[in-house]
Amino acid sequence: TAISYINELYGQEELKRLQRRDARFINSAFTVTLMGAAVADQLEDGRVLSGVGGQYNFVAQAHALEGARSILMLRSWRESGGEVSSNIVWQYGHTTIPRHLRDIVVTEYGIADLRGQTDATVIERILNITDSRFQSGLIEQAQKAGKLPKDFRLDPRFTDNTPERLKDTASRYPSLFTEYPLGCDFTAEERDLLRALNWLKSKLKLTEILELGKATLDAPDPEAFLAHLQRMQLDAPQGLREELYQRLLLAGLQNSTGLAG
Repeated sequence: TAISYINELYGQEELKRLQRRDARFINSAFTVTLMGAAVADQLEDGRVLSGVGGQYNFVAQAHALEGARSILMLRSWRESGGEVSSNIVWQYGHTTIPRHLRDIVVTEYGIADLRGQTDATVIERILNITDSRFQSGLIEQAQKAGKLPKDFRLDPRFTDNTPERLKDTASRYPSLFTEYPLGCDFTAEERDLLRALNWLKSKLKLTEILELGKATLDAPDPEAFLAHLQRMQLDAPQGLREELYQRLLLAGLQNSTGLAG
């Protein structure tokens, strides 16, 4: 089937409408504005990260088809170089999906149903799924623009949108938040290694470098994680660089698994 057939309604439109009844079009974005516009392909300085593909087409179809919805997913915040910033912003210098096509937005904190709502309601609903570290600043910007009243207060139910709360919730309901809900082909050692490498990645910033150094010095003996080291071909390091890699990996394994082998 040609991409043009999938991406557009015109051409056999009657059949397509029957086939796509109550359709759900799910796409991702890396930034969403408080007014509901989404960014998925280009930074505001002109750097292109990816092609738009069929995203715009599917969002437009969601508004053209009876019973259809567009769902855009993104993480509410990101970290780079030790700096944490919000992926939900007041405004952005580039748009992939314009605000008039806003529909459903999903972050790790919840779902915002935006279709057919006023700007004020859209802003409030997006704030409800925004990381709480950035809510007050965004509210101030919306108030300054006259989009929210000066006495606006966010519902207390949504003022604890933090990674810590999500971790606590996941720990209390482990059966609902499995590591690989759809299953995986990784071995037990490979799953441990993925956690260890992610832990190491989180420590590669200036504010964490001392902790990483201490963890490396306190790393367990190689025998504690021999199978893991063999999988990474670091069980017999050759030279200083590989010895350092081994120590870092052992530190990551110890801190991410809570085990010593």
